[in-house]
Amino acid sequence: MGPGWPPIETASYRGLMKLSPALLLWLVLMTISVAGQSSLDSKSASAKANAVSSASVAVLVGAGDIASCDDLKGAEATAKLIDNIPGTVFAAGDLAYSDGSDKQFANCYGPTWGRFKDRTRPAPGNHEYHSGGASGYVHYFGAAAGDPEKGYYSYDLAAWHVVVLNSECDAVGGCGAGSLQEQWLRQDLKAHPAKCTLAYWHKPLFSSGASHGNDPEIKPLWDALYAADVEVVINGHDHDYERFAPQDPAGKPDSKRGIREFVVGTGGKNSHRTFSSPKANSEVRQADTFGVLKLTLRSTSYDWEFVPEAGRTFTDSGSGTCH
Repeated sequence: MGPGWPPIETASYRGLMKLSPALLLWLVLMTISVAGQSSLDSKSASAKANAVSSASVAVLVGAGDIASCDDLKGAEATAKLIDNIPGTVFAAGDLAYSDGSDKQFANCYGPTWGRFKDRTRPAPGNHEYHSGGASGYVHYFGAAAGDPEKGYYSYDLAAWHVVVLNSECDAVGGCGAGSLQEQWLRQDLKAHPAKCTLAYWHKPLFSSGASHGNDPEIKPLWDALYAADVEVVINGHDHDYERFAPQDPAGKPDSKRGIREFVVGTGGKNSHRTFSSPKANSEVRQADTFGVLKLTLRSTSYDWEFVPEAGRTFTDSGSGTCH
């Protein structure tokens, strides 16, 4: 033995040397087995922790104003983006132009965003109601679109509660205080007191879009959402992308309880792509790039990212914390 090595002629060592070779081999194998099991237990615990972490995170991705039968290039471009983004897809109204008919859903929405049908939770837009009772929309999505007489519903996504509303107010008995939809919304929010809640529908309360702009008819629904400390609202209708700072239903900045609104009418429709003067609290605007909004929903926070069509460079990203 080299200098500095400890002596091994101890009583324990001499005892081991008296054991048979077979027993020594058994002891070695048992030592290896125990060490291996310890390593496996550690890996198993790590895997379980990762699984719990993954279960508390979800992705919600989509846009509104999607498949225009006279020009499907935009819808095809955004569908290619979603091909590479796993998660639940939101479709925020005006999905098959120009009338949301059975034929237009089959021939225009179907070949583009239709390949995500089994993971899509849609909301109706005004063009869906060009076909009586949004019949093409109802036929196409079936139970995934909620009660066909209402068009509003809710679901849970990981730790988040998600509410889908119908901004075609005349078709569902109004959106005002005391309307069936507003009463249902308040009851649903009370029954699902999640830490984080998100809502989407077609027509925005706030928009700088030149074609449509603000839609005050929706304000009572915003009042209910604000009262329940909802984090995020997503809309379409104007065919652009716009992000607002957190604000209250009156349009006043509110960093503590305000709702962050996104207008994401960038699913593929190739008209109405201009802005008027920016509305108060509008932080980001663009009207020349198709794309989708990707939300990563965590147990107490969220990240957003606007993902542009191939060949375009505009993007927008950030994060927020639940109230």
